[in-house]
Formats: sequence, C-alpha cells, structure tokens
Amino acid sequence: MTSTPPATPADAELLARVTTGDRAAFEAFYQRHATWLVLRLRYRCADTELVDDVVQETFLAVWRGTARYRTEHGGDVSGWLWRIGTRRLIDSLRGHGARQRLAGLLARRQQTDEPSAEEQVLIGVEHGDFAGALARLSPELRAVVQATVLDGLSTAEAAVLLGIPSGTVKTRAMRARRQLRQELA
Repeated sequence: MTSTPPATPADAELLARVTTGDRAAFEAFYQRHATWLVLRLRYRCADTELVDDVVQETFLAVWRGTARYRTEHGGDVSGWLWRIGTRRLIDSLRGHGARQRLAGLLARRQQTDEPSAEEQVLIGVEHGDFAGALARLSPELRAVVQATVLDGLSTAEAAVLLGIPSGTVKTRAMRARRQLRQELA
C-alpha cells in the first residue's frame, strides 16, 4: 500500500496559520516566496544589501501581522507580496543613505553599463504600439514576457516564479515573440 504525500497547503491557508503564530507555516511561506521576491527586486534595484533588507522587512511585516492578506478580496498572494516588497523598496530608496549607496553603485557601473532588458526591447521596436501589442497578449503570454524580458529572469527562474515547467516558458515566449512581431511589423 503506497501512501500519498500530504498536499502542500495553499498560500492563503499558510497565511491564516501565520496569523496564529505558526512558525512552521511562516517558514513554508518564506521558502515558497523569498527567492523569486529577491530576484525580482534585484532587477529593480542594483543595491543587493538594500534588496535583502527590504525582503527581510517584507516577511517581518507578514510575520508580525502588519501586512495582512485579505482572502475576501481574492487575488494572487504573490501579487500581494510583490506590492508590499516594492512599496518597502521605494520607501527605502527615498532614504538618504540608500540614495547615496545607490548613486555609488551606479557610478561604478557606468563604465560597464549595458542596456537594461526594457531598453533592449524598446530598441528593437521600430514601428507600432508596443504597449498596445503587449496588452493584447493573453495573460499567460504577457506573464512570460514580463518575467523573461522586462524582469530579465532566466527561463528556469521564470518557471519557478510562474509555477510552470521551463518548456512551457520557452513555448509561451516563442508564441509571444511571434505575436508581437506580427503586430509590430
């Protein structure tokens, strides 16, 4: 007789348990979301120390209950967590010390500055309405473009973030590129 492994609890269930002080639920939630949050925030900010601090503050807010996910509003837990992280990053960047550290990092990178993923996409677009063409993609294709092109994640990283196999990421990226090429030609 084979036993089936226990089902992985949903994010909303983990968060409900976190509000009761369940450390194991918090650790499971952290393990599930910390890596992708760090990766995405690092594409928004070159200061890795600041990003690490922001991620820590984000999860501390979840643990302490100052950031509460409301199941009645529905929505994606990862989107909720992303909003908390980006708001905390913006608040941190507004601080004087963070601005100085970021300015120093950017000054050092100016000699080897390469175009960002966003700039590379926009450089390649000569005609048409890119924003409109992007908006017309299906949500699945748009999510892959966001993760791989705009956020600059690798196929494997995007697969983890989106919760789909790497092959599916590649296929959707190919379909999205083909559709965008047709609309922008």
